[in-house]
Amino acid sequence: MKVMMQPLEMIAHFNDQGIPRPLKFKAHFEDSPVVIAVDKIISKSEEKLAGNPMLIFRCQSISNGLLKIYELKYELHTCKWFLYKM
Repeated sequence: MKVMMQPLEMIAHFNDQGIPRPLKFKAHFEDSPVVIAVDKIISKSEEKLAGNPMLIFRCQSISNGLLKIYELKYELHTCKWFLYKM
């Protein structure tokens, strides 16, 4: 699994309590943008990274016929999304 911390453009749904659910995102791999739909959220947890609270979503998608498992991180204070592992 490749480890990185890449900022993302994200489309997400927020419930009444302000909790996000990632739907799809755009990432840049080798200078070309790729849009990936989140097929399934496997788990959701919370952690602090350098003192910043974050929500961690372990997700899966099928891309080019292959099952991909990855982690999305949502930084609560800045409202930014990151692709962490893919």
